Amino acid sequence: MSREAGGAAASSASAPERQRQQEEDANQGVPAGRTPLERTADAAEELYRLRDTFFPRNPAEKAAALRARADDALAVLDSLPPEERKTPQRRAVYEFLRGKILDVFPDYHKEAEDHLSKAVKLNPSLVDAWLCLGNCIWKKGDLASAMNCFSLALSKGADKKILCHLSMLERSMAQGSEDQAQLVEESIKHAKEAVMLDIRDGNSWYNLGNAYLTSFFVGGSWDHMKLHHSVKAYQNAEKDETMKSNPDLYYNCATADKYLENYERALRGFEAASLKDPGLGADTEVQKIMSLLDKLDSAMMGQLRSKRSASSVSSLSEVNIKSSHKRATIGILSEGLNNAVAVLGKVVLFIRHDNVAPMYYLTCDLDQSYFILSVYGLRNEAIKEGDRVALLEPYYRILDISWKEQRYQFKSVRVDFPEQILINEKAPPPHHVVRASIHAHNKP
Repeated sequence: MSREAGGAAASSASAPERQRQQEEDANQGVPAGRTPLERTADAAEELYRLRDTFFPRNPAEKAAALRARADDALAVLDSLPPEERKTPQRRAVYEFLRGKILDVFPDYHKEAEDHLSKAVKLNPSLVDAWLCLGNCIWKKGDLASAMNCFSLALSKGADKKILCHLSMLERSMAQGSEDQAQLVEESIKHAKEAVMLDIRDGNSWYNLGNAYLTSFFVGGSWDHMKLHHSVKAYQNAEKDETMKSNPDLYYNCATADKYLENYERALRGFEAASLKDPGLGADTEVQKIMSLLDKLDSAMMGQLRSKRSASSVSSLSEVNIKSSHKRATIGILSEGLNNAVAVLGKVVLFIRHDNVAPMYYLTCDLDQSYFILSVYGLRNEAIKEGDRVALLEPYYRILDISWKEQRYQFKSVRVDFPEQILINEKAPPPHHVVRASIHAHNKP
């Protein structure tokens, strides 16, 4: 039973009861000498802080803690004497707080929606109530109505929290939509507006990072700048001390680093996310990257530099790619993007791994130099072992990764979109082209 169950009002409590209440409020971080509405508002903030920062290994432990804290907050709210909630303004705040407390759980709660709906009817200017109502409706899948709530809240004046939620909702609406690209661009626009309202707010920067990361995948997983913008936003978010308890920040930043092939930073990010929230599955991502690196290393170090392989690449000199690109080998490439250059290679080995993208191949060029080829935007069957590939404007790096007494070094060429590659002197057919549909962790 919660501490004020039974309906005892604070105004009629005995001296010992008031003292006990003050002691419990102090333990909850609630300032003394405040009205029940004010104390409930404080308790609701603490409730949401618990939701956003408490990640035990057993999810049931978190659910129980939220339920207990919510019951305590509702008990404080119920201590408000009926005569003090008669005016529309006070009644609106009462309904808002009850709805907000009930909506702290991840699943949709109809009673929460009912209370929040009453709050905005009693006081249409109560911006926080519109925000909570939009989140509540979002959970039941009514995205259009949630959008309407956020838009109404924003009509009361610019607000970084509303802009961030609007940006998040637009990314959710983009999934599977014909207007996917446009909705994601709107998401970036609103995220930028939130940042401009308070450039020190870590949550706004985090939301902008998520918007750019989603844009990278929606755009076909080729635009490096979207990933770089994403990582920069996440790094700005991390400067805000309040964000360092957010495991999704580290998880999403690690995801961006993984697709930039910054494997060492990705490993550190996923490990940090796993320590903050064991239930997030970030430790699995660490294992996937380590398994991938082991496979890439084995392929490069394996017994693949045989005379048979050397003779097979000799046919590359006869390849006519019908392009103005200057032919080059790995040895003369510059780190980064090599404009107006084409590298001819023979696919020696398809390297299977657990990630959705990219595909990895051990490849040999005309100088019999081996490198790892990573390809985005194509299906597995598009490239086969033994195929000749022409890599147009290749993105070249020498990867050097150290992780817990392990070290990996190899040359890498990255192909970001299908237009960058010819397979046996032909462009990939449309049915072999695929667009990724991976999004940043996005919670209403």
